Amino acid sequence: MKKHWIGLLFLLFSMMALSACSETPTAGDRFSKYIELWNDQKFSEMYDMLTTSTKGTITKEEFTSRYKDIYDGVSASNLKVTFKQPKEEEKQGDLEEVEYPFSLQMETLAGEVSFEQDVKLKKEKVEDGENWFITWSPSMIFPQLEEGEEVRVSSSPAARGQIFDQNDKGLAVNGVANEIGIVPGKLPENKAEALANIAKLLELDVSEIEEKLNQSWVKPELFVPIKKIDATNEILLNQLIALPSVQNKNVASRVYPLGEAAAHLTGYIGSITAEQLEELKGKGYSSTASVGKAGLEQVYEDRLKGETGYKIYVDGTDKVIAEKAPVNGEDIKLTINNDLQKAIYAQLNGEPGTAVAIHPITGETLAMVSSPSYNPNEFIYGMSNEEYDALSTNPLNPLMARFNKTYSPGSSIKPLTAAIGLESGKLQPEGTKVIKGLTWRKDSSWGNYYVTRVSSKVETVNLENAMIYSDNIFFAQLALDIGAEGLSTGLKKFGFEEEIDFPFPISKSTIASDGLTNEQLLADSGYGQGQIQMSPFHIATAYTTFINNGNMIKPYLEKQSDAKTTVWKEKIVTPEHTDLLFNDLEQVVQNPNGTGYRPHIEGQKLAGKTGTAELKQSKEDLDGQENGWFVAVNSENPQLLITMMIEDVKAKGGSHYVVPKVKEVFKAFAPN
Repeated sequence: MKKHWIGLLFLLFSMMALSACSETPTAGDRFSKYIELWNDQKFSEMYDMLTTSTKGTITKEEFTSRYKDIYDGVSASNLKVTFKQPKEEEKQGDLEEVEYPFSLQMETLAGEVSFEQDVKLKKEKVEDGENWFITWSPSMIFPQLEEGEEVRVSSSPAARGQIFDQNDKGLAVNGVANEIGIVPGKLPENKAEALANIAKLLELDVSEIEEKLNQSWVKPELFVPIKKIDATNEILLNQLIALPSVQNKNVASRVYPLGEAAAHLTGYIGSITAEQLEELKGKGYSSTASVGKAGLEQVYEDRLKGETGYKIYVDGTDKVIAEKAPVNGEDIKLTINNDLQKAIYAQLNGEPGTAVAIHPITGETLAMVSSPSYNPNEFIYGMSNEEYDALSTNPLNPLMARFNKTYSPGSSIKPLTAAIGLESGKLQPEGTKVIKGLTWRKDSSWGNYYVTRVSSKVETVNLENAMIYSDNIFFAQLALDIGAEGLSTGLKKFGFEEEIDFPFPISKSTIASDGLTNEQLLADSGYGQGQIQMSPFHIATAYTTFINNGNMIKPYLEKQSDAKTTVWKEKIVTPEHTDLLFNDLEQVVQNPNGTGYRPHIEGQKLAGKTGTAELKQSKEDLDGQENGWFVAVNSENPQLLITMMIEDVKAKGGSHYVVPKVKEVFKAFAPN
C-alpha cells in the first residue's frame, strides 16, 4: 500500500513539472522583457523577439543598425520605455493576439521626444510549445516613421556672443572675411606657376593648397576654399582675384578689431579637436564646431557659444519629429577701454613686457596688455604651419600672456613692506636709520653677502627718503625688524598665497618656496628680491590700498549697470598710514631726487614707485637680466592706475626706461 502512494505522488509531481515546462509565458511578461532590452538598447536581442512575419521584412543586421544609427544620429540619451502590465492577465489560452500600450521618452539634440503607442503581440509555435512575439514596425522608433523612410537631422547654427569694451567698441565680434578659393577647372596650363603665385600671396606652402584641391569632394567646376583674408585688405584681394582660377566669397567670420594690441586678452577661436569634442560631450558641440582656444574666448566659452538649433525630420516629407530653435550666445560688455589698451601696447613697442591698468577707486579693469604679441585674426583666416612654428619657437614667447604671470617685483613692493612695518609698530613714521656707504650686511655671519643700494647721498634715512631714493638697505633692515613671521603675515593680508577671484585666471603671488628660512632671504624679500613673486595684476590691485583708506579694492572685468566698489581686503592699513605712504609715493614722482621724476611733465601730478628686479643666479652674477617696473596713479583725482613691467632693461637704464612710457599714457588718458 505504501509503495502505491509513493508511485502516485511521483506521477503527480512529474505531471506538474511537465505542465510548468510547457506553460506559455504571458504576453505581459514577454513584452516587459522586450522593453527591458529596449531600455538597455540591446537591439540584437530585441530582434529575436519579433514575429516571423516582421523578420521577413527586415534582417537582424538592418534592424540593429537602424536603431543604432538613428539613436546615435539624434544623440539619444536618457531613453525610458515604459509599459504598465495589467494587474490580472486576461485568460490568454484561446487568444492568438493581444495589444498593449507603451510610452517612450528620450532626450535628443532637438529636445525631448515622447510618444505613446500600441503594439501587437502574436502567439507563435516554438520548439517547446508556444510563445509571444512582437509585431514591429518603424513607427516604434518614431510614430512619424513609415516603412522605407529615413530619419534626418539638420542644424541651425547659433550666432556666437560678442565681446565689447566699456564704450561698446568691439574686442571680439562677428564680421565678414574674404574667403579666397580656387576653381580647379579654371587653372591655366602652367598650373605649378599659378599655384606658386597664389601660395606666395596667401603666405602658404603650395603643398597646403594642393592638399585642399585633392579632397575627395572636389570637382573641376566647384569653388574650393583655400584661406580667409582680412576684408579690409583690398590691395591683397585685388592681387588675388586678378589671378586665373581665383575667386572670392564674403563669409561670416570672427573678427578681433584690436588685433595684436589685445590678443592675449581676447584670445581666439578655432576648430574643435577630437579630444575637445569628447571632453565637451553632451554640451551641444558637433565635429564642425568652433571653440575658444585662448583668452576670454576660452574663459567665457560657455556663455559665448550659444546653442545650435536642430530639427529631426523624416527625409522627403514635411513630418517633423522634434525641433529646437537656435539660441544665440550672450554678448559680454567689459570694463576694458580699447583706446587705453592700444595706447599702452604702442608704448611697449613690441618689447617683452606687460601692463595692467585699473580704476583705483571702482576696481574697473581698464587694460590688460602683453608684448610681444600675435594677430588673433590670423588664427581665423588660416595660419600656415610655418607662421605658427615661428610664433611657438620665438624665444620672446609672443603667444604667452604676461599680465597674469608672476615675476620678481623688485622695489615696487617697498610700499607694502613699509605698510607692514607701520602697522606692526616696527617702523615709526618719523623714525630714521643711519646708513653709510652703498653696501651693508648685518654682521660677519653673512660672509660675502651684502645688500646694495643705488645712492649713498642720504645717510640719515627716514621713510620718505627711503622711498624717494628707493633705498634697498633701509627696506632690508626693516624686513629684519619686522621678522619672518611678521612679514609673511603682513604680505598675506595683501593677498599673497591666495587665489584672486577674477574671470581671467591670475597666477597666485608667493613669498618663498619653503618660507623665509634665513636672514638674507628675509632681508632681500623686504625690497622685492629673494623669492618674492607677484603678478602685474596683483601689484596694481595692492596699490589701491594707498588710495582707499587702507582697503584693497577687488578688480572686476564685466561692466555693471549699477557699479559699486567691492573691497577685497578690508582695513589692511590705517587711514593715517595710507595718507603718509601716498604722500611718499607722490614724492617719488614729484621730487627731483625721486626715481620716478624724470622725465618731468609739467602739470601732470602722479604718485608711484619704480622697481628694478635683478634676476641673478647669485650675487656675484654680473650678467643677470633686469626687469624694470613702474606703478603710477594720478594723485589729485585718481581714476587711472597703471603697472608696467618691461623685461631685460639692464642696458636701457633699468626702471628709468619704463617711467616715460607710463607717463606718456597718462598724458593722453589721465584727467587733469
